[in-house]
Amino acid sequence: MNAPDRFELFVIPEGRRKVEMEEDTKIPNAATFKIEREDHTLANMLRMQLLKDPRVLFAGYKVPHPLEHNFILKIQTAPDTTPENALGDAITELIQEIGQLKNKFEMDVIRQRAFEDAKAIHGGGLDGDDMSLDPHRAGLDVDF
Repeated sequence: MNAPDRFELFVIPEGRRKVEMEEDTKIPNAATFKIEREDHTLANMLRMQLLKDPRVLFAGYKVPHPLEHNFILKIQTAPDTTPENALGDAITELIQEIGQLKNKFEMDVIRQRAFEDAKAIHGGGLDGDDMSLDPHRAGLDVDF
């Protein structure tokens, strides 16, 4: 079979680094990052996070080949920062956003389970007019 082994999707080969940076000699404050064993999912999240930063003038990525498990990220920044700093900040902000999303999801799961438990206790005889067991009106409404 010609299919590559699945572990090649995430195991970094010996002698390679997860992230390699090359400064651009033609464009000021620009660099190209090659990120190993990642795909469009992370590439697009990083690009979008970078573009939210007013210090970033350009952020784009490409996947060289569908069978290669890496992407190339190009960043150009304003003179007051470096592409490395912008990428580090974008990664930190993404980690925080994903953590908040995880917390909200977990709270919604708890809220829904409490709603289902209350519904079961009351015999499931709730009609559409009874809002007393609405999970959003319960005391579990927590924003992070």
